Amino acid sequence: MNTSLSKILILCAAVLWGTTGTAQALASAEAHSVAIGAVRLAVGGLSLLAACLIQKKKADVRHLPILPLTVAAASMAAYQPLFFSAVIKTGVAVGTMVAIGSAPLLSGVLDYIVYSKKPTKKWLLATFTGILGCCCLLLKKDSQIDVIGLGMAIGAGASFACYTTVNKKIVQYVDPQVGASLVFTTAAVLLIPCWFMYDMSWLVSLNGIGIALHLGILTTALAYVLFSTALKSVHASTAVTLSLAEPVTAFLLGVFLLGESLTLVNICGAVLVFVSLAFLTYSPKSSLNQEVHI
Repeated sequence: MNTSLSKILILCAAVLWGTTGTAQALASAEAHSVAIGAVRLAVGGLSLLAACLIQKKKADVRHLPILPLTVAAASMAAYQPLFFSAVIKTGVAVGTMVAIGSAPLLSGVLDYIVYSKKPTKKWLLATFTGILGCCCLLLKKDSQIDVIGLGMAIGAGASFACYTTVNKKIVQYVDPQVGASLVFTTAAVLLIPCWFMYDMSWLVSLNGIGIALHLGILTTALAYVLFSTALKSVHASTAVTLSLAEPVTAFLLGVFLLGESLTLVNICGAVLVFVSLAFLTYSPKSSLNQEVHI
């Protein structure tokens, strides 16, 4: 798969992820954020596992990267309650912006530590522009930032950056779909206690079933298979920066679907993020073969 197509797949995955905060906002009041995260992993993991069984895809147990799989599963298990709790405390836009906006910098550091890959000028410029745009999207006259929620959002960003970094190792040895099924099924098992700690009655309603299927199948199973597949030919840090399409999607949904306010500064912020994504996605023919495959 060429680099340009891989970047498009990441953008598609990020757009799907951008709907998660809005989906939670549309859930019933009984649906706790941690419970929603646990349900998302369970539906997503089982969907991926079922798809692998139907397609008769198998993993070679002898060559399974156990440590990366374990770290990836733990990262996803941590990401769910951190992200959804941050969204509850700070709002859809702020929670998503901070979580995904902090991830590129953290991913760049991890990329250097794990793969000894120094950030390129192109990545630095695109990442700086994208994060600046996210900051502009956050600026509102009546905005109040919850410190605990902010910390949770940054924790979610760190979890996502960690998952992306180790997932780069996983797709070297395992089919992306098989790898994703193993990661999310294991992460779902780690969150089983949440099913007994929180009220799950919201799942029996049509609204609850719809949200569970949307979060599990579209924003988890499909999105992460696209993302994992693209990681075969894109650096982890580049992939996370491209994921800034997620907060833009969340912001636009918040404005047009949830009725959140919009200012000129917010519009400028969205434009900056789009510019950074376009700059990072564009690959001149002369440089298509210069992407380093880890």
